[in-house]
Amino acid sequence: MVLEMKVPSPGESITEVEIAEWLVEDGDYVEKDQAIAEVDSDKATLELPAEASGKITLKAEAGDAVAVGEVVCLIDTDAEKPGGGDKEESKDKKKEEKSGKEEKSDKKESSKKEDQVADDTKPGESADKQTYATGTASPAAKKVLAEKGIDAKDVKGTGKDGRITKEDAVKANPSMGTPGSGSRGTERKKLSMLRRKVAERLVSVKNETAMLTTFNEVDMSPIFELRKQYKEDFKSKHGVSLGFMSFFTLAVVRALEMYPAVNSMIDGKEMISHDFCDISIAVSGPKGLMVPVIRNAENLSFRGVEAEVKRLAIRAREGEITVDEMTGGTFTITNGGVFGSMLSTPIINPPQSAILGMHNIVERPIARDGAIAIAPIMYVALSYDHRIIDGKESVGFLVAVKEALESPEELLMDGNAKKALEL
Repeated sequence: MVLEMKVPSPGESITEVEIAEWLVEDGDYVEKDQAIAEVDSDKATLELPAEASGKITLKAEAGDAVAVGEVVCLIDTDAEKPGGGDKEESKDKKKEEKSGKEEKSDKKESSKKEDQVADDTKPGESADKQTYATGTASPAAKKVLAEKGIDAKDVKGTGKDGRITKEDAVKANPSMGTPGSGSRGTERKKLSMLRRKVAERLVSVKNETAMLTTFNEVDMSPIFELRKQYKEDFKSKHGVSLGFMSFFTLAVVRALEMYPAVNSMIDGKEMISHDFCDISIAVSGPKGLMVPVIRNAENLSFRGVEAEVKRLAIRAREGEITVDEMTGGTFTITNGGVFGSMLSTPIINPPQSAILGMHNIVERPIARDGAIAIAPIMYVALSYDHRIIDGKESVGFLVAVKEALESPEELLMDGNAKKALEL
């Protein structure tokens, strides 16, 4: 029986996908549930598993755009699975033959080199002595050239038979290179559907929103102290690390409850406000930026946030994240600090109205209690749509985030860190 494999629907509203890569070749025997292709939609990259075991016939090429429900390959379920014995034996035989040929080739080359040395050596002159001729550096010259980082082949020798003397080496200067003499190759490849969609959305955000960014700085000392005191016990008991994302997520949830306009979005002539906090977390995946969503973050504890962040990040990086897991967020947190960014203006993730940018943590001098102190400081940025979020609300929101991060035990843990961390 020949089974027709059709493109399944990756999610609601998706009508077309692109074959990013075939993981098998035409005529291969595939096993049921074996990944046979990677498929790009405008929201995610997904693997296409074989629906049955058999011989596969490809009906679309890598890079083709195909409609959901279209046949992309055929699987002949009556085809016999090929045996591996003769194939392996043939491979071993080919390896032996190749090895034998390489041995003969090496011996032949070695013999040829010996003959060449014998032919070039003058009567009464040894082969070792002959190697100093025609542009070879003397031992003293070699030392000087090595110290200067100059290759002997770039130096013209004035000694007998073109030999490079110590004086030649002393006078030699490093090459400054030749303009246009290096590799000048270019490569052109088609952007994936996901990358094209991200580009389209980024441009639309810049064109269709009144985006502004406000900045602040956070003294991370209190969080550093809490992590230093409890991170080992936290990981030992819960199996996840006590990272920064739980502090930032819960600080954002608190600020969203104080400033609900930041947790809103525009739909035509209407403003939609949410009484829940679905926090999107930007994650860099193998196919580009992924933004999985932590649902109802307002109901989660530190342990709950860290466990969900870990689960979603692993699924995104392994290409297993689903479209449903990346849609419906009400606010986004992105962390450019993991790449070393000091400061940036993050772009809003539509249709959301705001995004918080985290950055790297650097020890900086600050004023504390009338004296100068050194503290781990992070710059934070809030980009927001000024059409529905006023300056007072945006600045107030970011200040609320700052306050919670600088007083986490009081404002995020109800004064009891051990209880909040479930230790």
